[in-house]
Order: sequence, then structure tokens, then C-alpha cells
Amino acid sequence: MSTPLLWTLPITVIFAREFIEAFVIVGNYRTIVTTSSWDEDRKRAGLRTISIAFAIAFAIAFVMILITACVLGAAQSQVDPEVVELIEGVSKIVAAFAIATLSLKVPKWLGIYASKSKKMEAVKESLDTLTLSELRFNVAWNIWREMAEIGIFLIPSFLSTEGTAIPLSALSGVAVAIIVGGLLYVANTRIKDRRLLAAFMATVVGLLAAGLFSGGCHEFEEVLGETPVVYRMSAGWSHSKFPMVIIKPFGFSDHPTQLSLSAFYLFGVTLILLHVVQWYRAKRAAAKAEVDALGVKSPDVLAV
Repeated sequence: MSTPLLWTLPITVIFAREFIEAFVIVGNYRTIVTTSSWDEDRKRAGLRTISIAFAIAFAIAFVMILITACVLGAAQSQVDPEVVELIEGVSKIVAAFAIATLSLKVPKWLGIYASKSKKMEAVKESLDTLTLSELRFNVAWNIWREMAEIGIFLIPSFLSTEGTAIPLSALSGVAVAIIVGGLLYVANTRIKDRRLLAAFMATVVGLLAAGLFSGGCHEFEEVLGETPVVYRMSAGWSHSKFPMVIIKPFGFSDHPTQLSLSAFYLFGVTLILLHVVQWYRAKRAAAKAEVDALGVKSPDVLAV
């Protein structure tokens, strides 16, 4: 009988990504309330409403995920082992896309890229007429959506042998989210030039996403047939032994195949291009805001 799997990186990544987003949402709402023109009693009531809404939304999403896990877990024993391996590959690819979006969002949260979302601005502008019931619904809906996404992302894990790894992976993911959330808070409140931190975090997270995508593609190879190995490194560079095992999640392999290596670079280059597009949009938005502040029509307006 094989030893049950207790921890996996893809599941940890999924929990970390969704909880970071949830913490950012709650943080934004709390900031809006604390910096509003509300009186102190209403501010306290607003902060309490946000906390209660978070707890209720989390509890409902948790129950839904638990039910889904029980139903799909019962069917897992009837799934063919090769299908299970393919599902594990899908799990890694899903985690790769999930954390790639995190790589793109970190610079936004640190104020480096302009954010297209105007939800928080709309809430801030309507704060004087916003009731506590409306605040509760807005927070609960956004938190439930983030938590429910965990259940969707975990469907491949429920159908594979990774189900036993969910509890420990979830705890480690939440721990990572707390650490990253704390770094974001400190950066936004105490660090003036956040460009270096944004670049570092986006790069590390992006490498992890590319590594997961490459690993997921390799899972498909193990079932459908491997492509030729590009190169082989000496035994001292084995990705299954210390110290190189530390960087294996970031795409390192001592004998990468054509598919896994191509997948790593294709995913990485695509992510870099997306960062370039976001940086260019942020630069244009900043230039337009500067022109508007001077009361001069922007080139786009003059062209019309």
C-alpha cells in the first residue's frame, strides 16, 4: 500500500493565491471605511460588518467545497490510474495559470501598474449613501467568489491521489498568503519606491508559474509518451536531491524533455509580454493623468 500524499505545491499555490486576493479585498474595504468621513461609531460598525461578512462567506464556501470533495472523492477510486496522472497534470497547469495572474496583480497592488478595476473607487465615492447591509453584501460576495474558486481549482485534486494532501497544503498556502499579505501592507505603508520589490515578487511568482506549467505538461508526457531529452546533467545536479530539489518547483530539471523545456520558456515569455503590456498601459495612463492635471487635451483627444 502506497504512502498517502501529505503536501503538494499546486494546492498550496491555489490556496495562497485566493487568500491573498481575499486579504487584499478585505484590506481595501477596511481602508475605505477607516479613511471615510463617517463618525467613529459608524466606522466601528462598518469594520465589524466587514469581519462578519468575511467569516460568513468563508464558512459557506468551505461547506460547499467540503460537499464537492466528498462527492468527487467517492468517485476517485473508480478512476483509471493513467487518468489520475493526467488529472494531476491538469492540476499543475490550473495552478500555473492561477499563480500567473498573481504575478500580474502584485505590481498593481504595489501601485506600479495602473489598475483597470474601478470597483473600490465607486464604493469610495458612494460611501456616504452606502448602508451597512450593502457593505456586508459587497464584502461577502467578493470573498465568497474568491473562496469558491478554490473549490473549482481543486476539482482535479479531488479526482486524483492528491486529496489527502489538501489539509496540510491548505494550511501552508494560508501561511504564505499571510506572509505575502503582510509584505504588501508594509510595502504600501512604509516603502516609497516599491519597484524593486514588485519586480522581485513578480519574477519569483512568475518562475513558479512557468515551472508548474512545465511540470503539468510533463505529467501528460508520462502517460502519452515522452518527447526526446534535450540534455542530461551530471548526478550532482539531480533535481530530486538536495540542493537542486529546492529550485525544482521553478522549472529546473537535470534532464528536461523537449516538451517540458519548450513549455517552460513559452509560458515564461508569454508572461513577460503580458507584464510589458501592463507596464506600457500604466505608463500611458500616468502620462494622460499628468496631461489632464495640466488642463491640456491629451494627444488621443486631439486626434479626434
